[in-house]
Amino acid sequence: MEKSIVFFDGVCGLCSGFIDFIFIWDQKNNLKVASLQGRTASSKLAKSHTEQLDTIVFLKDNKTYTKSTAVLLILKELVFPWSFMGSILFVIPRFLRDFFYTRISASRYSIFGKSKTCRIPTKEEKEKFLE
Repeated sequence: MEKSIVFFDGVCGLCSGFIDFIFIWDQKNNLKVASLQGRTASSKLAKSHTEQLDTIVFLKDNKTYTKSTAVLLILKELVFPWSFMGSILFVIPRFLRDFFYTRISASRYSIFGKSKTCRIPTKEEKEKFLE
């Protein structure tokens, strides 16, 4: 079975922080990660996802999820308590979750910073990173 893939904006400070979070809590090793600016994203995602970097994209079972739904599904892949949190937060209507997601996404560079280049994995992270 192919692992699920988390696609993220490789230059976004918030996104890189979320990837660090995933590396800590993905103790079941369910997830791989790849930059939206990379080759894996170009080959597996619609062009609209790789041109507009305003959302995280989660590819699971050949289906793509974005915004708050992607984040919650990613959380569900992690160990407790995050898997539980991901399940519980689905009770909040998507339009409301996505409203807050979009607000944060719009100001993520000014709040969390932006790198000049995409994140480069450490030696320990390489097995989870796709190009």
